[in-house]
Parts: sequence; structure tokens; C-alpha cells
Amino acid sequence: MKRVGIVCMLATATFVTSVNTASAQSKVEQGAALFASQKCTMCHSAAGKGNPKGSLDGVAAKHKADELKQWILDPEGMRTKSGATRTPAMKPTKLSTDQVDALVAFISSLKPTAAAHADAEK
Repeated sequence: MKRVGIVCMLATATFVTSVNTASAQSKVEQGAALFASQKCTMCHSAAGKGNPKGSLDGVAAKHKADELKQWILDPEGMRTKSGATRTPAMKPTKLSTDQVDALVAFISSLKPTAAAHADAEK
């Protein structure tokens, strides 16, 4: 009887883990779709596609998810806080909390590209 209980617990843990992974992947995919539909590539690039002057590849290595979220929700406040001077300044967005979370998940998933890595070493 103990074996059955242990097997059931392991199966449940495996299922919950796979659901959480699928949910996280779904958020990344939603964020990627939003990144494209909101035309973020006009000023930013992701996975080497878009405006290379605003590369977001690997930005999560420098900034926590909360900071990324603040850049989306209050770009002018973060611009002032960080001393950013890039122009034009990012405009505030009108996105739902779920959409912002999806964008943060997407940006957090971006790995540094070779070009972004080379620029960081300069």
C-alpha cells in the first residue's frame, strides 16, 4: 500500500512540474507574440531580430524580472532612475497585467547572441 501511495505522489509531482513548465513556455510564447504585435522591434531586438541598437538579448542576466516589469510599466521612471539617454524614450504601454507578465517571461528567456556578447565585452 505504501508503494502505491509513493507512486501516486511521484506521478502527481511529475504532472504538476510538467504543467508548470508548459505554463511557463506558454507565457514565453505569448510574450513573443506580443513583442511582435506591439511592434517592439521598431526600437528593440530579440533573438537577433529587430533594431540592434536596443538589443534585449541577455538583458535578464543584468536585470531581475521586477526591473524588466518596471521598464514596461514606467519607462520614464526607469529611464530617470537608470540615467538612460537613448532616444526616443520608450512610451508607456496599455497592457494588462497578464500581457506584461508574458513580455517579462519572453524577455527573461532571451539568451545573449554572439553580437550582444561581443558588444558587452567592449
